[in-house]
Amino acid sequence: MRKLYAIGIGAGDPEHLTVQAIDRLNRVDVFFVLDKGDTKADLVRLRQEILDRFVTRDYRVVLAADPPRDRTPADYRARTPADYRAAVADWHAARAAVYEELILSELSPDSVGAFLVWGDPSLYDSTIALIEAVLARGNVKFEYEVVPGISSISALVARHRTTMNQIGRAVQLTTGRRLAEGWPDGVDDVFVLLDAHATFDRFTSLGLTIYWGAYVGTPDEILISGPLTPALAAQIRKTRAEARERHGWIMDTYLLRRPAP
Repeated sequence: MRKLYAIGIGAGDPEHLTVQAIDRLNRVDVFFVLDKGDTKADLVRLRQEILDRFVTRDYRVVLAADPPRDRTPADYRARTPADYRAAVADWHAARAAVYEELILSELSPDSVGAFLVWGDPSLYDSTIALIEAVLARGNVKFEYEVVPGISSISALVARHRTTMNQIGRAVQLTTGRRLAEGWPDGVDDVFVLLDAHATFDRFTSLGLTIYWGAYVGTPDEILISGPLTPALAAQIRKTRAEARERHGWIMDTYLLRRPAP
């Protein structure tokens, strides 16, 4: 039977790979990579660098175009939650169809394929759900295994030399879209992912500390931290905009910390 791996490859540094990940890389016949276009060619290049460094057997790399996602209107706050969920569901369905075609056409019976997942497959990533969706279609059978990786939030706090939580205090992972609804009750540490709109701007009066990072683990890494004042918020916004313009894309995340009572 065909076998698939969803392999977490860390937040950008090839040295983030675990011994388990390297072992599984060396069992793979075909690596599947979704190409997000010229602006994100770095993501394909970094995956190839990992393969060049760690894989010692023959393999193939198969590129496929990542289906476009509906991101209109530009102001996400103008969209209702139903709009957003519908757009994501349509995108996931299109991606699942691509996954199925890749597995059927490029992975022969008894062969092993893999998707190289940025960060950790279990954290804000759709690979596991898409693999399950392909299985649910019933057109192709395969086994699969998930290999954990170093997540963006693990790398972020390590680079800032801090912790994910304060002793005995709750931690929440959320998106900029959800944080825009207000600070969560009973939580002192909030990790924010997928925030293109500098939502931290809304909380400069709460006495928070921010730990922000972009391209964490790569040579382009940018780290900023300190009390979340309007001046620091403006600095992060400016730095983020300049980095996105320079590279054509950005991956960033941040931790907002409220002092425990």
